[in-house]
Amino acid sequence: MSERKNGAQIVWESLLAEGVEVVFGIPGGATLPIYDALAKHEYALRHVLATHEQGASHMADGYARATGRVGVCLATSGPGATNLTTGLANAHMDSSPVVAITGQVPTTLLGRDGFQEADVHGVTMPITKHNYLVTDIHELPHVLREAFYIAHTGRPGPVLVDICKDVQQAEIEFKIPDSADLDLPGYHPVLIAADPDAIGQAANLINNAGQPVIVAGQGVLIAQAEAELCQLAEKANIPVITTLLGVGAIPQTDPLSIGMGGMHGEAYTNNAMMESDVLVVIGARLDDRLTGVFGTFASKAQIIHIDLDPAEVGKNLATDIPLIGDALLTLRALLPLVEPNEHPAWLGQIAEWRTDTDFRDVLAQETEELVPPFIIRQLWHLTDEGNCIVVTDVGQHQMWEAQYFLHTKRRSLFTSGGLGTMGFGLPAAIGVQVGRPEEPVWLVAGDGGFQMTMAELSTVVKEELPIKIALINNRHLGMVRQWQTIFYNKRYSGTPLFNPDFVKLADAYGMPGLAVRHKEEVEGAIRQAQAHEGPFLIEFQVDPFADVYPMVAPGKSNADMIRRPVPVEPLEEEG
Repeated sequence: MSERKNGAQIVWESLLAEGVEVVFGIPGGATLPIYDALAKHEYALRHVLATHEQGASHMADGYARATGRVGVCLATSGPGATNLTTGLANAHMDSSPVVAITGQVPTTLLGRDGFQEADVHGVTMPITKHNYLVTDIHELPHVLREAFYIAHTGRPGPVLVDICKDVQQAEIEFKIPDSADLDLPGYHPVLIAADPDAIGQAANLINNAGQPVIVAGQGVLIAQAEAELCQLAEKANIPVITTLLGVGAIPQTDPLSIGMGGMHGEAYTNNAMMESDVLVVIGARLDDRLTGVFGTFASKAQIIHIDLDPAEVGKNLATDIPLIGDALLTLRALLPLVEPNEHPAWLGQIAEWRTDTDFRDVLAQETEELVPPFIIRQLWHLTDEGNCIVVTDVGQHQMWEAQYFLHTKRRSLFTSGGLGTMGFGLPAAIGVQVGRPEEPVWLVAGDGGFQMTMAELSTVVKEELPIKIALINNRHLGMVRQWQTIFYNKRYSGTPLFNPDFVKLADAYGMPGLAVRHKEEVEGAIRQAQAHEGPFLIEFQVDPFADVYPMVAPGKSNADMIRRPVPVEPLEEEG
């Protein structure tokens, strides 16, 4: 049965029909009708008030990654909507299903540069999966239904719905549109396995491989194909490398897991990719941070690429056998055709390379200094060997976390991959904790990125979220400073930071904190944070010149890894 509703009511009732339980946002003039309807009609949704719209979009992103459901954020017109764009670009690069609803000036003011007008439809076109400008109340119910459908089907991504204020106030006879009425020409995201003949060719290539490697990306996690990935690896004894966003696709304690590859992957991991003869890529984009310079990557290998999105296959590297289809269904079709194998010489070679890497590991060196890898490994030990969720910001600490925290379960690491968004960590951790309230959540952040969105500490305290924060304070924009050290003759332009007292800052927001300066203090501080029922901040004060190794220099091959501090050639100056 239809009832007469205004546009603001239609927004909330459409969200409820989609199963939405929480919305992250900030009100403003162009969304006052929507917020008034929420209060007036007491809709059974939780609204989490952010302190900045970028924070709201990262919260929705974190919630989506943690739950597998669509995350929703809400902002007003003009600056409110444009503040969302960094978070939407981040979600777009990392394939997170988000629906962003923004207010817009009334239709009578569109294109007249009215107060707080911005062409958000145009601005977000290249950084969303799809977007809408709603100028007619009759379109609104169908647009909202379409937005959620597009966001979570096929390759997930963000969708923006920009709603004029007079549309929010107008009334129509309303009922929830039927899914059968969706009319999206050209968009038919049916999940199927790849072509059977191509799957047969891939199986034959795997069966005859001498030095095979699997590269598992986030597409494995999105498809929920972790079990099938492990079955393939175990059946044919194939070592598995993950991308940064693919961490957790296979337990990192599994003997066949050989870690994260790429710019800050281990040397033995990158050696395995470079020397492989068959590379099975599953749900990964093969971007430059994984491959190094494209022309030299895995030049001895024939590449099998399984991906739902045909645009990713062959985009950066030539693919010998493209398998366009759902990773779960494709792996299920591939598994019966793959023969058991051993590859003893190949696995032995990787083990030999690994021994050399372990010898160079900073944790293998005797030192009394408080080094970040020690902090991360202690955090892993003291969380019952990773029985928690970790959210990171972006920078050196992000790479140390990926190297030294051994993730053993799916969806236990959430980080910004493709866009590399500093400031992602704290608001994303809020979304993750809201989405998975029963699980312990640790935020690992650097002092630079943390300060970009640290005002969201007010949201943490107000919402009573028990997030624990491990703040790696090196008093610099560390990753940029590392590049300046190695490639720019130690000209530290713009990287030293002036920081607040983070423990006092936490106290000002009403949460306890500790400053840790010495190695022997780490365990006690982590245990104290875990024992506290609410949020807790630990500031680890570390050497400003601690660097992340190994690393691949930009524009270089993965075969040319820098394994420890050594003099290198400066980058060629541009221009």
